[in-house]
Amino acid sequence: MTKQRLIIGSRGSDLALWQAHHVEALLKQQFPSLEVTIEIIHTTGDKNLADSLSEIGGKGVFTKEIEQALLDRTIDIAVHSLKDLPTVLPDGLRLGAVPMRASVQDVFLSRDKNTTLLDLPDGASVATGSLRRKAQLLAKRPDFRIVDIRGNVPTRIRKLMESNWDGMVLAKAGLERLDLMEHVVHEISMEWVLPAVGQGALGIECRSDDRDTLTLLEGLEHPFTRAAVTAERALLASLGGGCQVPIGAYGKIIGGTLELSACVAALDGTSIVRGVHTGTPKEPERIGNELAQTLIAMGGKELLEDGSRDASGFWTASDALGSDPNPEA
Repeated sequence: MTKQRLIIGSRGSDLALWQAHHVEALLKQQFPSLEVTIEIIHTTGDKNLADSLSEIGGKGVFTKEIEQALLDRTIDIAVHSLKDLPTVLPDGLRLGAVPMRASVQDVFLSRDKNTTLLDLPDGASVATGSLRRKAQLLAKRPDFRIVDIRGNVPTRIRKLMESNWDGMVLAKAGLERLDLMEHVVHEISMEWVLPAVGQGALGIECRSDDRDTLTLLEGLEHPFTRAAVTAERALLASLGGGCQVPIGAYGKIIGGTLELSACVAALDGTSIVRGVHTGTPKEPERIGNELAQTLIAMGGKELLEDGSRDASGFWTASDALGSDPNPEA
């Protein structure tokens, strides 16, 4: 090994730092003498907590500044939640490794541990910052009032505990990583809500020409996870969607076959198309592209066009909680 020191770029949230330290630990297991430091970089998505992700642009709001640090050579790798990473990376950067994926499911949280998502009363209020979750929940329960919420994971849970909301939907992986599962009532069936592209997976980004770093990252790569998320990201790229459009996808390998499930939904949940495509894990891009074309043929094109025109429709957190001038506090 020629590289003796490595700088990891990360957002400053509890979850982002957990992920950065996790990658640090994985590297030091293989290279005990490697000196690793973590540099916190504040992104647009971290700085603007007043607006919804769809309003501030969605794509790249949690990655742009970190990627610039990579290009400026002030950091060596960036550790991302893969679902935050756009499908098209800047010239000169690549996805150097995708470690083994954690849980992909969304989960339902509530102060009342005896009430499931299915059992919520008519007009129940459910908090989420995701248009994907909103659309799929409304497809099953159009009576729900969806509350838009931002902030890191502990902040969101605190707001739930202080609110009169009936529940909240979050990704299971983040809660497990931060040991915050105590308020989880149950996992949400994927028949209800398909996860975000790349959910539960980490993406380690680096410079394309940094051979020493790419060599360090080889031992962190998990081929099955890479194939699955590559199919998901190919589907997303073919659909041309991002945070502004409700798209769910989940790839998994079963008995040597890659199975990709995906959906495109109307923002208000009144229409949704779902499909499944299978093939060899050696051709994940083809599987993703073909399923995207199937969804488009089923009516997904119109849903995508409608979604790109209007990403509104949330109740705001202030509507439900009262004034909250510092949502990150």
